[in-house]
Amino acid sequence: MRAAAVFSNDMVLQREKPIAVWGDGKDGTRVTVTLGGHSASGTVRNGKWRVTLPPMPAADNLTMVIASGAVEIRFTGVAVGEVWLCGGQSNMEFEIRNEKNGAALLSSLTPDCGVRYYYTPKQRIIDEQFDRVERNTCWSKASPETAGAWSAVGLYFALEVAKKLGVTVGLIGANWGGTSASAWVSRDVLESNAAIKPYIDEYDAATAGKTREELIAEFDAYAAYQDNWYVKYNAYMEEHPETSWEDAQKILGESRYPGPMSPKNELRPCGIYETVLQRVCPYTLRGFLYYQGESDDHRPETYEILLESLIRCWRRDWEDPEMPFLNVQLPMFRYLHEEDKKHWCLIREAQMRVYRRLRNTGLAVLTDCGELDNIHPTDKAPVGHRLALQALAEVYGMLPREAASAPMLRSAYASGSEMTVLTENAADGFSLTGEPCGFELAGEDGVWYPAKAVLLPNRITLTAKEVPAPKAARYAWTNYMQVTVFGRNGLPLAPFRTDCGL
Repeated sequence: MRAAAVFSNDMVLQREKPIAVWGDGKDGTRVTVTLGGHSASGTVRNGKWRVTLPPMPAADNLTMVIASGAVEIRFTGVAVGEVWLCGGQSNMEFEIRNEKNGAALLSSLTPDCGVRYYYTPKQRIIDEQFDRVERNTCWSKASPETAGAWSAVGLYFALEVAKKLGVTVGLIGANWGGTSASAWVSRDVLESNAAIKPYIDEYDAATAGKTREELIAEFDAYAAYQDNWYVKYNAYMEEHPETSWEDAQKILGESRYPGPMSPKNELRPCGIYETVLQRVCPYTLRGFLYYQGESDDHRPETYEILLESLIRCWRRDWEDPEMPFLNVQLPMFRYLHEEDKKHWCLIREAQMRVYRRLRNTGLAVLTDCGELDNIHPTDKAPVGHRLALQALAEVYGMLPREAASAPMLRSAYASGSEMTVLTENAADGFSLTGEPCGFELAGEDGVWYPAKAVLLPNRITLTAKEVPAPKAARYAWTNYMQVTVFGRNGLPLAPFRTDCGL
């Protein structure tokens, strides 16, 4: 009899919600879990057991006992507080030791700072090594020695929330750089909608006609080549940092990333859903934090459906259709020598539309936090802070929405040569860090021209001499620009266009 690997000493359990505890064992045996004066029992069926403890208030230094016959497991140092899952790709994965002010933050951490972390192991495939690696994981308390690889976004978020609520906050890291949202959902989800089914269709076509063993061997050969290539690349770039990606490949040979599609490729559809997300489901959570979208910019037109499908999938799997989902809207970004394809605009718009449509979601607007030519901005403090604002307003009810949310488009109308944009979350008006820029108008011909903006509380008036009869307005409709318009709450005006049905 065992508990799932996510249960360990020093774990954090979710307060004020029924607590799921599960594991594996011999069919027919009885398992009893005791914690804080409460107990629950269940029977092992098909090699699995699961029990549910009643909701508990916040607490610290508890002991969980799991017993089955003569077998007893004891987990000590257990806290009951708030638990959030940190999902997404590399910007959520971005480690605090690499963050702009990470060294200083790390040096200040102590085990009693109120934050603990469980890092779901990054494994590509469930094979003979999987269980051994997973069983080598555990919850850890914060310290300079333990926290270096923690999510910087998650840590900043948790420190702020723990301080505001006065309870321990536990984070479950479930993230992997370079992954599409299609890697984080089940196959039935992708197959259920024609707009996102191509993700799975393309994988099936790429792997057709080969055995599982052949596909794994192909991937292993690629991985060996690519690992060696990265060693050479990193060494070369230390000596020649000005070298472009294209020139580096001419000198060192071709990078073969992302490799062949395979049941071992972490980028495959549904793969990380199986090997990472499902390993911590249904651990009782307060909600999800999510920072992703960069790796779906090749299909921005369908990202709205993919993101909504992911949210519904996760809520279904956690058996909570109202589970809070706090999302990060992509910041400004463009590679220096890349044309502005405006595809990140569509990703941001999709994130906004999902936020508007689905209940119990939040959106941290980050347009001012991007870096030109760097897809991994190193300052993650604003990301964690803005997610914390969303949690404090939307989940915990400790802030009014207007204090926690960016100014956003509400509606717009034209009158003569002017277009008036009505916003929300800016009742106190706007503040500027430079000239207002990024506003555009278009007339009946659909041609966009820069517009002059007059900013008033929850109202923006736009004019452009080239557009005597405006039909549509948009703002920050670009992959990258310097952001100068903020609400008085310090949050940037969210990108918008008025001709998209928002």
